[in-house]
Amino acid sequence: MRYLIFMTILGLSACVEEPIDGRALYLENCASCHGADAKGDGLAARNLTVTPPDLTTLSARNGGVFPRDYVMSTIDGLDRGTHFDPAMPEFGAGDLGETIIVEDAGLGTPVPMKLLILSDYLESLQE
Repeated sequence: MRYLIFMTILGLSACVEEPIDGRALYLENCASCHGADAKGDGLAARNLTVTPPDLTTLSARNGGVFPRDYVMSTIDGLDRGTHFDPAMPEFGAGDLGETIIVEDAGLGTPVPMKLLILSDYLESLQE
């Protein structure tokens, strides 16, 4: 009986995922170019043809409003101009996690969870 209870608990715990941490996502995927502090001075930045931008000033460069849609489409790879270095990966081609519905003005849009969490983290860094 104890074995059955242990296996049931073990099975249920396997269904619970670790919470996703925006800072950890950033450090793992972005810091090598954008820097640990998101100022654009990562170790790999000096080898790029285009200097990575300071991600802490996104809101300041957008009239004081965090440009969430722009940030998410840039990370995803959906909407990039020619001013981007080709070294910037298109993260949308990989696994950005389960899709969740984000509602804005009554319109629900499916957004990959990791993309939303990373965007929220970048918003928290705004100066």
